[in-house]
Amino acid sequence: MAKPVSSRPKSSKAAPAKAAAGEENFALRSLQDAHEANKRYAASDDELLHFYEQMVLIRRFEERAGQLYGLGLIGGFCHLYIGQEAVAVGLQSALAPGKDSVITGYRDHGHMLAYGIDPKVIMAELTGRAAGISRGKGGSMHMFSTEHKFYGGHGIVGAQVPLGAGLAFAHKYNDDGGVCMAYFGDGAANQGQVYEAFNMASLWNLPIVFVVENNGYAMGTAVKRGSAETHFYRRGTAFRIPGMSVNGMDVLEVRQAANIALEYVRGGNGPVLMELQTYRYRGHSMSDPAKYRSREEVQEMRDNHDPIEGAKAELLARGVAEERIKEIDKRIRAVVAESADFAENSPEPDMSDLYTDVLVESY
Repeated sequence: MAKPVSSRPKSSKAAPAKAAAGEENFALRSLQDAHEANKRYAASDDELLHFYEQMVLIRRFEERAGQLYGLGLIGGFCHLYIGQEAVAVGLQSALAPGKDSVITGYRDHGHMLAYGIDPKVIMAELTGRAAGISRGKGGSMHMFSTEHKFYGGHGIVGAQVPLGAGLAFAHKYNDDGGVCMAYFGDGAANQGQVYEAFNMASLWNLPIVFVVENNGYAMGTAVKRGSAETHFYRRGTAFRIPGMSVNGMDVLEVRQAANIALEYVRGGNGPVLMELQTYRYRGHSMSDPAKYRSREEVQEMRDNHDPIEGAKAELLARGVAEERIKEIDKRIRAVVAESADFAENSPEPDMSDLYTDVLVESY
C-alpha cells in the first residue's frame, strides 16, 4: 500500500534551526575553500583510463547522433553534449549506483551514457524505435530509466529543478540515504521555479546537489547579456546554500568537487549548488548555426581546454602506453557503430502504442 502523501519530511523531529548569519556565511565559504585547497582527484591510472573511455564514448556517440540527424533518422530537437563530457562523467562517477538519483534537462544523452546505460537503447530512443529506453516515445529530450534512478530528460527549461527537489524529498522521506543530483543550464538558472526549489530544499534540509552547467550561452544569448550575476555558484547565498565554482573541462577537478559536495550533503547539511564552467562545441541544438560566437573562440576551447585531450595528455605524462589509449578509441568506435546499426534495424513502435502509457490506472 502506498504511503500517504505528506507536505512535510518524514521525521517527526523539527528541522534543525539555521545557523546564525556569521556562522552560515562561514559555511557558505567553507566548501569553496575546501575545493580551492584540494582541487583535483587523485585518480589511479585505471580510474583515469575509465574516465577517458566514458568521455570518448559520449563524444563519439554524440558525433554519430549528429550524423543520423542529418540523414533524417532522428526527428524533432536534438541537443548534443560535445565538449561538456567531463561534467557528467566526473560528477556521476562519485554517485552511488542504485541509491542516488539524477535528473536533467533536454541535453541528456551524455548523462545517461555516464551512468552506464546501454548505448544501443539510447540510440534506439533517439531514432524513435520500440527498443528505445522510453519505447521510442521520448526521443532525444525525454529519456528515462527508473531502473537506474535516472528521471529525464525534460523539455521545459528549468522544470527539472523542482522535480529534483521532489526526488530529494523522497530520499529524505524514505530515509534511503540517497542524494539527488539535479542538472540545469545557465539559461535555466534565471527561471523563477529554480529559486522556489532552492528555498524549499534549504528550508527542508533536502539531500540534493544542484548543478549549473554553465556553457556560456543560453541558446544564443551570452551569459553576460542575460544574467546580472554571472557567478552562478553564488545564486544560492540568499537561501543559505553553499556554492562551489568548478572547472568543468577537467574531469579530475570535477570528480574532486563532487566528492566534497556529496560528503557535505550526505552529512545531513542540506543542499549544495555547484557551477561547472564548461563549453559546448556545437550549436544549442542541431538547428542552431551558432553565429553568435566566433570560430576562433570555439577553436581556442578545442585546442587548449578539451576535456578528452586533457585526460589523454595526463595519461601519457604518467607513462600509460599509447597503445592502451588507442585500443579504447578503437573499441568505442565499434560500440557506437553497433548502437547505430541496432537503432537503424530496430522496428518502430506499433501504432497501438499511441494509446499506452497515457495515464496510470492504479497506484
